[in-house]
Amino acid sequence: MTMREFHLQCRKNEFPAFKKVLAALPKDKLDYTPHERSQNAGRIIQTLVAESKACLDLIDTGELTFAGHGAVHPHAIAQEFEDEYDKLIEKIATMADADWEKPGQFLMNGHVVMQQPIGQFLWMFFFDAIHHRGQLSTYIRPMGGKVPSIYGPSGDDPGR
Repeated sequence: MTMREFHLQCRKNEFPAFKKVLAALPKDKLDYTPHERSQNAGRIIQTLVAESKACLDLIDTGELTFAGHGAVHPHAIAQEFEDEYDKLIEKIATMADADWEKPGQFLMNGHVVMQQPIGQFLWMFFFDAIHHRGQLSTYIRPMGGKVPSIYGPSGDDPGR
């Protein structure tokens, strides 16, 4: 198994947990934040969408930028994340193993802030997405929802 194939399998394995966490967030409370300096739940989901789109661009162009956070209807934002994540899985599945090692650039305001192989960027943003999923999972209960099982039972879901 190549590193690209392993990465692809990891992304596929984590997809159900992303869907469960996003589905558990009360859609009428996406403005919830635990602290004034924390991002609200909606903004975190928008970040997940933007990161998936940026990774798609990275594979296509070798450059990773963020187009910003667009306004998305609360009832559509989880679906948009799922759609973009699906596209990214498909793109990784069809990319050549040699493309995994191609150089990539992370640009901010038109300036290169980081250079490394495309595969390393894909791992970095995958781990960042898991981090943001963890943030969102801690928001669910204070928002009035029930925390789903992610890797095992939660206080609200026995995970069977």
